[in-house]
Amino acid sequence: MYNPKSLRAEEFINHEEILDTLRYADENKDNVELIDSILEKARPKKTADGTQCAGLTHREASVLLACEIPEKIEKMYQIAEEIKLAFYGKRIVMFAPLYLSNYCVNGCLYCPYHYQNKQIPRKKLTQEELRAEVVALQDMGHKRLAIESGEDPVHSPIEYILECIDTIYSVHHKNGDIRRVNVNIAATTVENYRKLKEAGIGTYILFQETYHKESYETLHPTGPKHNYAYHTEAMDRAMEGGIDDVGLGVLFGLELYRYELAGILMHAEHLEAVHGVGPHTISVPRLKRADDINPDDFDNGISDEIFTKIIAIIRMAVPYTGMIISTRESEEVRAKALQVGISQISGASRTSVGGYTETERPHDTEQFDVSDQRTLDEVVCWLMELGYIPSFCTACYREGRTGDRFMRLAKNGQICNVCQPNALITLKEFVTDYGSAKTKAAAEKLMSEELPNIKNEKARDITKQYLQLIEEGQRDFRF
Repeated sequence: MYNPKSLRAEEFINHEEILDTLRYADENKDNVELIDSILEKARPKKTADGTQCAGLTHREASVLLACEIPEKIEKMYQIAEEIKLAFYGKRIVMFAPLYLSNYCVNGCLYCPYHYQNKQIPRKKLTQEELRAEVVALQDMGHKRLAIESGEDPVHSPIEYILECIDTIYSVHHKNGDIRRVNVNIAATTVENYRKLKEAGIGTYILFQETYHKESYETLHPTGPKHNYAYHTEAMDRAMEGGIDDVGLGVLFGLELYRYELAGILMHAEHLEAVHGVGPHTISVPRLKRADDINPDDFDNGISDEIFTKIIAIIRMAVPYTGMIISTRESEEVRAKALQVGISQISGASRTSVGGYTETERPHDTEQFDVSDQRTLDEVVCWLMELGYIPSFCTACYREGRTGDRFMRLAKNGQICNVCQPNALITLKEFVTDYGSAKTKAAAEKLMSEELPNIKNEKARDITKQYLQLIEEGQRDFRF
């Protein structure tokens, strides 16, 4: 039986419910009256308290995904952009992945780190090597990291991860410091999630890869990750362990994309129903080429057009969530994705262990091919050229605006009142300390244009003061 309040994976991600949903979507994909009502429901609406969005159920979202009427698809893109601007404004949060170890005991068929791959060099960062990686990232201007590690209880136990988090937070180089460490490691126990919380992590991220149980078990033939229920129920254990910001994701290309969309939205509905807090982020990676992995071996790849449509529909369905796109995608794809819903992107990523300290991008230990290989400065400048405000802000995490406190602000559009000033301040920090002449000029122009758009006079005046303090070389505050 389908039950979003259940703590059993096969009940809150119910196979029969997804199949019924897909049948319902097929039956109604040309039902213009229903489609129009769903689109109207999704549209942001002004209220006395701010902006409200009803969001969409997994069934409603699935109808939109099945719809192939061009003008309706264009309307989806328009509404998704309206929602994005209403909730997050023009700011785009920047981050970088940091790979700690590629030792892994799992047999995942889509990942080059699988234990049967004997040709990939195995590496685990020492704490000294980790410090060097962090300094390299700080020298670029990064403030927020997502640490990644293969699952290996010998080489990468929880004690190693905790030591790495402590090391990352301890490194202060020139004006650089990492202010938020998000963690993307294998599903673990409530006790270990408590330890991660105590270590001061930001968001706990875990990609489901696929919500189709049979496909999941086939794609994970060996290792602890083979256990579908344990993996799928991980976010509930993380919440029980005190982590109130969690990030979902699927790897598009492993299973039929319509199944995956229904699954990830059901997971979001489950978190809301049980914990009162939906996902802090949703990531949308697509399967890419890597060492001994050929995407052509999987027959569920999706076009750029379908990919864009999925992003827009997730934005309409879960309007409050941060949406993440990585350097797996090209500059062109990322530009379109930003327009229809993405609010966080990585920049200058290296997906290999120890990659940031190498002069040339190493390819022999990459987890996947990086399509967007521009520098962070180039990505920041590009974002401003597109009309966005690159943000290195991590204030919500440090001020305790997490979990339900963040969601209360996000769901009525009030978080934007905090995001915009902090985005401008941290952009000023970035260009002052790390920006090229071209990027500095673009930032000065953007800041002069955006300062008047801060509606609250007090917030606007404080923002001006901090911008001046940064110009004068002061760094006694952290956003």
